Amino acid sequence: MLIRQAIPADWPAILAIYNQAVAEPFCTADTESATPESRGDWLAVHDGGRYPIYIAEREGIVIGWCSLSPWRAGRKALEKTAEVSYYIDRGQRGMGVGSQLLQHALESSPALGFSHLLAILLERNVASLRLLERFGFTRWGHLPEVADFGSRLCGQYIYGRKV
Repeated sequence: MLIRQAIPADWPAILAIYNQAVAEPFCTADTESATPESRGDWLAVHDGGRYPIYIAEREGIVIGWCSLSPWRAGRKALEKTAEVSYYIDRGQRGMGVGSQLLQHALESSPALGFSHLLAILLERNVASLRLLERFGFTRWGHLPEVADFGSRLCGQYIYGRKV
């Protein structure tokens, strides 16, 4: 498996993997599929500079990705904190792809000027909770019942770690 920085040609694969999570319950708070238009601003922030998207690739196929995003953009005192997100292709889960991507993000964070990483996830996303805890993230916050999925409410956790 190769981990590299994403390029614009990877965006369709990034969105396709993300949309797998949208279609599954409690993997993301989005309830509608992402399109290049709906995620254009987000993609533009991840232009290969300070806020990268890392791609996991096997035999030329994108099998997962991990991004570092601004936390409360524009607030100078928070510039050394980034939000980490990761999504793995449905057929590649449980094979260590997420672990390798998260490890890569942790290792690259200091050179990008980050001292802390935060992850925001739904409280029912047990696989992500376990992954974060394995990498030394701890629960820093809980937002009860803030995600409304129609007939079901779900809270969000904020997990954090100093890097």
